[in-house]
Amino acid sequence: MTERPIRVIGDPVLRTPCEPIREITDGVRTLVADLLETVDHEGRAGLAANQIGVSLRAFAWHLEDEVGYILNPVITDLSEETQEDDEGCLSVPGLWYPRMRAMRARCTGTDLEGREVVLEGEEIVARLIQHEVGHLDGHLYVDGLERSVRKRALRDIRGRF
Repeated sequence: MTERPIRVIGDPVLRTPCEPIREITDGVRTLVADLLETVDHEGRAGLAANQIGVSLRAFAWHLEDEVGYILNPVITDLSEETQEDDEGCLSVPGLWYPRMRAMRARCTGTDLEGREVVLEGEEIVARLIQHEVGHLDGHLYVDGLERSVRKRALRDIRGRF
């Protein structure tokens, strides 16, 4: 296991949709170990594979003392009820903006053994699911900000990165 450097906004890997994992190889096992090692730090809730430079559909999480991962996640349910809260990102470090998300979310995928993994929840868990799957689709959280907030965020990003 190796803690990997986190790619920041401007790196093209963050804007490229990730490829599905079709076969569990030693490289995929290493990727999962590295995701788990890299996310397992105070203040880190989630980490997508492309944030460490690997364009494969996998993410890891660290919530409420639980560390886990999911391969090939697909969002299977989003509530109509929404929540708005400040959101940040390891790939846009130090900047937080209010972002609207579904209040509840559910995603399914697999683990390294091919067993189904279901991650679901409300509030922070729902936000994490939407945020990390967004990364795997080549999006950053700032893409979905309300227009005036997005303008401010992009101005802040230009001044910092």
